[in-house]
Amino acid sequence: MNEVQASPVARARFGIGEVVRHRLLDFRGVIFDVDPVFANSEEWYQAIPMEIRPSKEQPFYHLLAENGEGSYVAYVSQQNLVPDEDDEPVDHPAIANLFEAFEPGRYKLRPQHRH
Repeated sequence: MNEVQASPVARARFGIGEVVRHRLLDFRGVIFDVDPVFANSEEWYQAIPMEIRPSKEQPFYHLLAENGEGSYVAYVSQQNLVPDEDDEPVDHPAIANLFEAFEPGRYKLRPQHRH
């Protein structure tokens, strides 16, 4: 009998509500969604310089992000994220819509957004 091999399932290292930092670029953010593998456009992917372009076969995270210039939404591969050590809240205007209480390192998702 032939065995069917499923593609490996990438395990998400971080969860929704966690505060993380980019390991190469100077920004941090709170995770609000996770894709098990790359799910953005090919154009977006090709715009990343080849020498730092991550593999598509890993979780990608949607972040409400901040840096010294302001706040924005970021899409980041798992290999480029590390836990944030600041234990400070993230300054992003959309946080109050998705999350309620902040505890060091993590936001609590509002009940209406849980599933």
